[in-house]
Amino acid sequence: MSIAIHYLAPFLALLLGSAFAAYHRLRLAVWAAITATLLVGCWLLGAHQTAVLVATAFMLLVAVPLLIPPLRKNLITAPLLKFYTKLLPPLSDTERTALESGTVGFEGELFSGKPDWSQLLSLPKPMLTAEEQAFLDGPCEDLCRMTNDWDITHVRADLPPHMWDFLKQQKFFGLNIPKEYGGLGFSALMNHKVIQKLAPSSSVVSSTVGVPNSLGPAELLMHYGTDEQKRYYLPRLADGREVPCFALTGPFAGSDATSIPDYGIVCEGEWNGAKVVGIKLTLNKRYITLAPVATLIGVAFRMYDPNGLLGDKRDIGISLALVPRDTAGLEIGRRHFPLNAPFQNGPIRGKDVFVPLSQLIGGEEFAGQGWRMLMECLSIGRSITLPSTASGGAKMGAIVTGAYARIRKQFGLSVGRFEGVEEALARIAGKAYATSALSEATAAAVARGENPAVPSTISKYHCTEMGREVARDVMDIHGGKGIILGPRNYAGRAWQAAPIAITVEGANIMTRSLMIFGQGAILCHPWVMKEMKATQLEDPKQRLTEFDRSLFGHISYAISNAVRAWWFGVTGSRIGTTPGGEYTRRCYRKLNRYSAALAVMADTSMLLLGGKLKFKESLSGRLGDVLSHLYIASAMLKRYEDQGRPIADHPFLAWAFHDSIHKIELALSGALRNFPIRPVGWLLWAVIFPWGRRAEAPSDRLGHRAAALLMTPCEARDRLADGLFLEACDNNPAGRVNSYLAKMILAEPVERKFLKALKNSDIEALEFPAQLDEGVREGWITADERKQLEELREMTLDTIMVDDFEPWELRSAGYVEDKQTVAPRAAA
Repeated sequence: MSIAIHYLAPFLALLLGSAFAAYHRLRLAVWAAITATLLVGCWLLGAHQTAVLVATAFMLLVAVPLLIPPLRKNLITAPLLKFYTKLLPPLSDTERTALESGTVGFEGELFSGKPDWSQLLSLPKPMLTAEEQAFLDGPCEDLCRMTNDWDITHVRADLPPHMWDFLKQQKFFGLNIPKEYGGLGFSALMNHKVIQKLAPSSSVVSSTVGVPNSLGPAELLMHYGTDEQKRYYLPRLADGREVPCFALTGPFAGSDATSIPDYGIVCEGEWNGAKVVGIKLTLNKRYITLAPVATLIGVAFRMYDPNGLLGDKRDIGISLALVPRDTAGLEIGRRHFPLNAPFQNGPIRGKDVFVPLSQLIGGEEFAGQGWRMLMECLSIGRSITLPSTASGGAKMGAIVTGAYARIRKQFGLSVGRFEGVEEALARIAGKAYATSALSEATAAAVARGENPAVPSTISKYHCTEMGREVARDVMDIHGGKGIILGPRNYAGRAWQAAPIAITVEGANIMTRSLMIFGQGAILCHPWVMKEMKATQLEDPKQRLTEFDRSLFGHISYAISNAVRAWWFGVTGSRIGTTPGGEYTRRCYRKLNRYSAALAVMADTSMLLLGGKLKFKESLSGRLGDVLSHLYIASAMLKRYEDQGRPIADHPFLAWAFHDSIHKIELALSGALRNFPIRPVGWLLWAVIFPWGRRAEAPSDRLGHRAAALLMTPCEARDRLADGLFLEACDNNPAGRVNSYLAKMILAEPVERKFLKALKNSDIEALEFPAQLDEGVREGWITADERKQLEELREMTLDTIMVDDFEPWELRSAGYVEDKQTVAPRAAA
């Protein structure tokens, strides 16, 4: 044994020194010094001299070429540069524009394998200004009070006129338009808060407000408009004189927006009585929100100049123009009817629609720049409207379903006490907590001036998916109450409309399988984009130097992540310095582990699959899931810190965090088991899961604690409900149900006492009032307790009752076959 140790000691020293340097990401020269010191120590302690010499030779064989730049560049970097250039997948102009349009925030750290948590925790706490808070508490709540979703969705299929007027008077369409142009000048965070508050009252109202404040003429004008365009249009958009829409999608171009067949030909034409150079548009668009009521239409089209009126270029590219509704040749079609959520939406068509070049957004200078403009603004819109809608719906679903599950009784127990219902309540609680943190984190990034391309796709996909899952569980718990539509129903329309958010602004299937990891692997990776840019440099010497710097930075990064991933796997992420308190320190360690695992998987996939990786959509989707849940978990931890580490929130945080970690391991496991090159998959499994998968879904005990919080008035529940409209008014049945929870809990002991006495008595009264009379006479309850039970019965009935209708009330207004018989019934 001692002889074996004498032989092996130098190699173990070399291995340990290398692993230590890789784990801590020490420079190559430091690694060489450490390993040399260890080898000298082995020699002095009597290790076998041949073994020491072999280990030293191996160390020198690696260190010398790498530490001498000219030698390294000629022997290693130059051949690898040629190989890398062939390996690099060709990028189209549209792909390059999409990749270069966004900024990278903390999500870049999640790709590093060693996140700098101080960068996340030092970000300012998202907060509204006093003016923004006053608007949220004033006009925004006034709008919620006047919102009758049944009247909007069933009776009118539109907002009533007084609500349209209110939206315009209070400048809801100009939330983010600067004050100098007549808008309110609010932040993206405020935009998020407004949509989050409005959405539970009516998704029709929230989408009507959200669309003008996200991707549309106003956003594009603020970024790219000429001074003249800004001065004319922005004040009119802010006060509602102009209602905007943006026409991008068509029958032959949905998710693949770059293939739009709509075109514009540069030519001369007449505009306001003068002959000018402009564009003659031909377009066919559909699914355009606000189109039926819009007065100003933004249009995306491909611009051609066949006669060379603007220069030598014939195919100018995708461009964006503003077209007034009354422009000759423009046809606003009839309305679409999206899943009983009748927000204004419909097709737009046009043939030979002439507008001058001055109607190009940004003027002639931005002709052909439309795709870049859209990419830079899409992430802003995608970061706000849909995630905020999902967040508001999930939070309201959690609060009102918790109250309903406590109030609604079956077999003498609150339905929330049944374990099957508890499981659904726990899912609702955890996903509402995660959705709220994720949507706010992404909105806060926009508010800080970032253009979060990757977080916006993560937020859009996961908020809407979790929102749909919450809506499903809400419906399951409410049962018949959720199924029967009517003024009392606050759950059914959200369930009906859930697929809309899944589909719009990038279908979720495409978002997950193509965009999240596809963009993240290049944008967020610390070296890939630098390597790609280095290969594009024209000067050969500079190209080699920059590629050399990036390449060996990438190699050291990859080695470090492999070591870190294996070490964290072996130790179960129990060792390492992290921020956070006693409760969350282990959470940060777990995220360090999976950050390293993601980096290893990403590097291996890009190296071995090259350009084929973008066609391996299942692999891309799973790696996107890993990145997404790392980001979601980080957002939850950040909010937990911002809120002062509230102990009462631990069940919510723990359930949501364990759910994300479990899904990370499932995604990694799926990626490894299905890796296209099987031996590589087996090797990576040994690195990432040396003891196998260990993460489990949230436990039943944890689910019980999370569900109990939803059914009990407490500070954690109040924090989750922050930002919702919960006033118990006529138009807000969810608010009424929530308001009953505390009173119902106070009445529970009295109800139990009364029911027990009634069960043991021989009283024959069947009606509840008569039973109460007997209870007072028999001394089971006092007169005050009788009033308490009467109030409890009224609250319970209001909670569980559903609506019914005369047959004629459910017929469409356009139904004419039995018009003569319907009219008398309506009159009656």
